[in-house]
Parts: sequence; C-alpha cells; structure tokens
Amino acid sequence: TPRQRSFKYYALLVASLLLPLLGFFVYATRYQTNFFSYITIALLLNILLLSLFYRRLKMKKSALKLQREEFFEKANVLKADLEKESRVIAAFRKKIIAYSQLKGLVEKLSMCLSQEDSAHTLCHEAGRLFEHADATIILYLFDPASGDLAIAAAERNQRAVNIKTKTGDIFDHWIMKNLQPLYLEDARNDFRFDQEKLEDTEARVIRSVLSVPLIVDKKLIGILRLDSPEASRFHKEDLRFLNTIGDVAAVALENAQLYDKVEDLAIRDSLTGLYLRRHLADRLQEELARHLRRDKPAAFIMLDLDHFKHYNDKFGHTAGDLVLKHIAALMKTHFAGAGNLLCRYGGEEFCAVLPECSKEEAVALANRFVELVQNESVVLRREKTPVTVSAGVAVFPEDARTREELVQRADQMLYEAKRKGRNRVCSI
Repeated sequence: TPRQRSFKYYALLVASLLLPLLGFFVYATRYQTNFFSYITIALLLNILLLSLFYRRLKMKKSALKLQREEFFEKANVLKADLEKESRVIAAFRKKIIAYSQLKGLVEKLSMCLSQEDSAHTLCHEAGRLFEHADATIILYLFDPASGDLAIAAAERNQRAVNIKTKTGDIFDHWIMKNLQPLYLEDARNDFRFDQEKLEDTEARVIRSVLSVPLIVDKKLIGILRLDSPEASRFHKEDLRFLNTIGDVAAVALENAQLYDKVEDLAIRDSLTGLYLRRHLADRLQEELARHLRRDKPAAFIMLDLDHFKHYNDKFGHTAGDLVLKHIAALMKTHFAGAGNLLCRYGGEEFCAVLPECSKEEAVALANRFVELVQNESVVLRREKTPVTVSAGVAVFPEDARTREELVQRADQMLYEAKRKGRNRVCSI
C-alpha cells in the first residue's frame, strides 16, 4: 500500500544517516577520541536534516489529507449526481410507461360511442393506471339543466362499488365552485372542509383525495376523482397524471354526449319526446326474445286519441300538437315503471311495452290511463277541452308468438274499442 511504501522509504533514509554516525562513533571510541567533535557536528547536521525531512513529511501529510478530503468530497458529489440521474431516469421511465398506458386509454375511449360506455371505460382504465387497491375512483357528470352532479361510474380495485353520495360531497362541490384540481394529503387536517358534515353524508372513510374537473371550452363536463382511507396515499405527480387523464376524458365524454344527443334525435319524436316507431321495432324484438327465454309475459298497449281531427279543425294544427304533447306527458307519468318503453306509433297513435306484465295488470293500467286522460282537460285557446283515448291490449306469448302478431292483435283490440264507442279498453 502507499502507506507501507512511505514507511520503508523513511526508514531507509533514517538508516542511511544513522549508520555512518554509528561507524564514526565506533572508530572514535577505539582509535581516535578527538574524532568525537566531528561526530557531534555530523550529529547536528543529521538532526537538522531530520528536522527538515520531518517538516517536509508533515507538510506532505497535510497535503495528502487535503487531497483525500477533496477526493471524498468529489466522490460524494459524483454519488449525488449519479443518484439524481438515476431518479431522473426512473421518473422518465415511469413517465414513458404512464404515457404509453395513457395512449391505451385514449384508444379504448375512442372505441366508445355512448356516454355510458365512455364513463365505465374511463373509470375502469383510470383505476388500472393508478393501481391503488384501497383507492376508489369516481366519475361524476354535470347536468347543465339542473346544475347538479350525477354519479356515472365508481370502482375500487377494478370492481364496481356503490357510492352513497350520488350527487357529490363537499370535495366535489368545492371543485364545482372553483373549477380547480384538488389535492389533499389528509382531509382531516384541511381547514377548508367540515369533517362533521362529511361524516354525516358519506359512510366511507376519506383521508387522501385527488380530484380534477373535466372542462372543455370553459364548460364543466364532470369530475374525475380518486380517494383513499389512508393519509398521504397520493403524490403531486399523481395529480399531474390525473389532470392529463382528465383533459383526454373531458373531450371523450363531450363527444359521447353529442353522439347520445344525435342518437336520441334519431330515435325520439321531437314533439312528444317519446320513442319513434322504428326504434320500437328493434327494441320490441329484443324484449320478446328475452321474455321468451325467461318464460315471462310482456304486455303491449296500443292507444289512439278519439276524434283527433276535431281538435285540428276547430283550433288549428298547433292545438293538435298541444293535445299530443299532453297525452305524451301523461303517459310518461302513468307508465313510469322500470323498463317500460313508450312510443309515438304514428299520427295520433301511441303505444306502451310493459315488461313482465300480465294481461290483468296491463288491462288495469290501461283503464286507469283512459280515466286519467278523461279527467285531465286541455286548455286550447283559453277553453277547457275534454280529451279521450281508446286502447287495445295484447300480451306475449299468450295472445301472440311474434312481434308482428302482437302489434296486430293490439291494433285489432284498439279498433274494437273504437267500434264499441271509444274512451274504453279492449283485450283479447
């Protein structure tokens, strides 16, 4: 080692100085005593030389110590730089992975057309990207008509969950008000939010929160949110990534909303808001096939306004439109059961498909609707005008085995009601 080599060097130097003195001392002792003066002078010279060498050695040791400290300082700086570079490389690699996953999210969202499909795909894929098993990801959509939020999808650990606050909690309302992302390391230590109010409205424990508004052209589309029962569960880098996802999601959801509107215009009557006849044909076929598999009945009610031409002739076509809208509104209220399909069949004819409904139930519903229409007058040109309807009822598979046959049987019963004096219900 360098230390061993230095020791050998100085030992050799000391020996080269002391050995001649030792030889002179032996010579002076045995042969010539006056030679001691020369030995003394030589000894002084050796002491002087040794002092100079010692001083030089000390200076060299100091220089070596300083060099060693500088070396360790440079080593520490290099180590810190290497660690920093490693962190940058790891972060860059993580970003590459994240944005490649984001590319997959964009591709999957682009394959979704409806808002419902887009919402569930977004929630599922975003939850997969963050990979927090205890985190709940929620998507709320904003309804401009009511000014409220409505939950569209919610998942935890890639499984759908039921969220109690269907219209958002204090965190979501804060975002609606401020239109800014929200990052909470611990919700219990944030003075902006009332924890007692949160505990009253939300059964889940919420400590960490990441939430971003989904905005397109300064218009709020919805809110995408992650929350966890653990404090400090997320980082600010997670918020930046969620914000990027939110930018993509906002555009995808807006496109899905536009698609749903166009789809809705294609299958709904613009005057009454009920489904059109062509949509009925497709849906009725599906419903009958489903009921046949499950061995359940499905009722079909055909309705027709009595003496509709009278309203147009007496009050004009605008009045006739008012009557049609009036009947459609009553149908939406009266036949408001889950899965019921209400359509404007054509002109002044309407129909209702009632899943898993027996003939007795369907006839009773139709009779109550006929009575409801009779009791609800329409004001036409400031004049209360009575309106009545006739109805025909047929049930699958009791009265018919096919879609066409079911419609035909209900239509026959409708004409039977007309023949018997109108304002009544007939069934097979």
